[in-house]
Amino acid sequence: MKVQELKHAGLKKWVEDAVALMSPDSVEVCNGSQAEYDRMIQITIDNGLATPLNPQKLPGCVLFRSDPSDVARVENRTYIASEQESDAGPTNNWINPDELKKTMTELYRGSMKGRTMYVIPFSMGPVGSEIAKIGVEITDSPYVVANMHIMTRVGTKVLDVLGTDGYYVPCFHSVGKPLGTGEKDSGKWPCAPLDKKYISHFPDTREIWSYGSGYGGNALLGKKCLALRIASVLARDEGWLAEHMLILKISNPQGEVKYITGAFPSACGKTNLAMLIPKLPGWKVETVGDDIAWMKFGKDGRLYAINPEAGFFGVAPGTNRESNLNAMETIKKNTIYTNVALTEDKDVWWELIGHDAPGKLIDWNGNEWIQDKNNKDQKPAAHPNSRFTGPAKQCPAIANEWEDPAGVPISAFLFGGRRPKTIPLVNQAKSWVHGVFMGSIVGSEVTAAALDVKAGTIRRDPFAMLPFCGYHMGDYFKHWIDIGKKAEADGKGDKLPKIFFVNWFRKNDKGFIWPGYGENSRVLAWIFERCDSKGKFVDTPIGILPTPDAISRPDGVSEADMQELLKVEIEGWKAEIADVRQNHYPKFGGKLPKELAVELDAIEKRLNT
Repeated sequence: MKVQELKHAGLKKWVEDAVALMSPDSVEVCNGSQAEYDRMIQITIDNGLATPLNPQKLPGCVLFRSDPSDVARVENRTYIASEQESDAGPTNNWINPDELKKTMTELYRGSMKGRTMYVIPFSMGPVGSEIAKIGVEITDSPYVVANMHIMTRVGTKVLDVLGTDGYYVPCFHSVGKPLGTGEKDSGKWPCAPLDKKYISHFPDTREIWSYGSGYGGNALLGKKCLALRIASVLARDEGWLAEHMLILKISNPQGEVKYITGAFPSACGKTNLAMLIPKLPGWKVETVGDDIAWMKFGKDGRLYAINPEAGFFGVAPGTNRESNLNAMETIKKNTIYTNVALTEDKDVWWELIGHDAPGKLIDWNGNEWIQDKNNKDQKPAAHPNSRFTGPAKQCPAIANEWEDPAGVPISAFLFGGRRPKTIPLVNQAKSWVHGVFMGSIVGSEVTAAALDVKAGTIRRDPFAMLPFCGYHMGDYFKHWIDIGKKAEADGKGDKLPKIFFVNWFRKNDKGFIWPGYGENSRVLAWIFERCDSKGKFVDTPIGILPTPDAISRPDGVSEADMQELLKVEIEGWKAEIADVRQNHYPKFGGKLPKELAVELDAIEKRLNT
């Protein structure tokens, strides 16, 4: 489709203005077809940016290597440019939106010379769903177009829903590398230097402007930019929730079904939990989403969630057939790999894939690499943030309801982090506000590998949203509290999901006490029961805990281990409360909801009784 054929007058003008500013050689409006996807991949292969993989082992798969400066989200170059600095809050980077737009407009000027501008109409969520939102991304990267094809619903069907005057979120993106006459990328990943990269969000006008990066969440603007940073603002204003949460479907041996969401900071096993294969006989877990949940109230007063994405953009290292068999099966075909290692027979390899490197590899920098297990300082073959982009529909565990436009009814929220001590295996909130308190103090213990923080320090990531909330986190906490108040006022408080905190990472002198992975189904079974006010439990100062015999024990976990996993460490919790009071909550100043301060006092009082 050509720009002139766009029926939405506002969209047509927006694209024409972008063309005038960015000066591309040509413009294409994406139709979302398989032929279009195949053409994008072929363009990147012809430009030396993509390597086709072994069609016998990985049919339809390709490998990209990015520039070393362009390998992850650049949080220090990510901005929330609200009109008022106070609306961005202390945990976001703020720049005056007028100044930022002036700076970026000059960067965009002529930025697409020598390139094609692609206009990507995309739906976050099933096309036409009342919970879904439409975005339009302008980009000069065929890599971005191909990834957006997998991660979102792209094309003509989205324009049909948008109609002549529908609402969309406008998203600018350029890799920031214009080409001279006759110049080509010639195998060199296009991007701008780090100090010219900008991933900018304008919450007041609902716009996203990204410049200089071609990678991941910096460039796939449906991902964190729209689905969380802008959507969190829309959700606040419209009375719903846009969360950094997995969604899973769980069935008990009797065939009863519940849907559970979970928020976990990075490296806490969110995708693994979403694709869990239960070790508990008779139980079944299916995947609705592995990263983001959008939730709105239904007429029955329950929260209904959709997964706004259509694919998985997962971290490769550590993913293997033991940690996540369903992910490994998902990415066996039609998958884009970025910054993993290449074997001699055009297969992929990464650290902790489950087997040693098969001979000589080409590492993510394009250099020869031979595994040396005696060299602990050997640089990894795959970048630690290397990725796979795979279609969700290929997941063997995908739930039938994953694209239900009405969403699925949520029974429980899980929060969790990596905590070797203090936090029990599972803990149910006493009330909605207590659950919001638990979400607000989520964190993981920093290891010695983190150079910027003392080992043993708790790095807080409230609701796992700290890098992704488009406004002040104090106001975000208040929004959660208001959601509960609204349900109560409507007489539907009993319809709200129950809230739980889980911690698979408790340690003793022998290592992890709980085996995790598929054995986590035993904890999910107790949560399932508690959603119906069943299951054995004990009321404690910190919340509702299972009795040690309420959760069936996996092999290798003793009765004493269960006592350890489920005990209330009074002194540890006193230290936790003190850390929250002294180091965490003060960050939010006068915007910290008084309900959370009251909850903090109440827990401290119970611990001292």
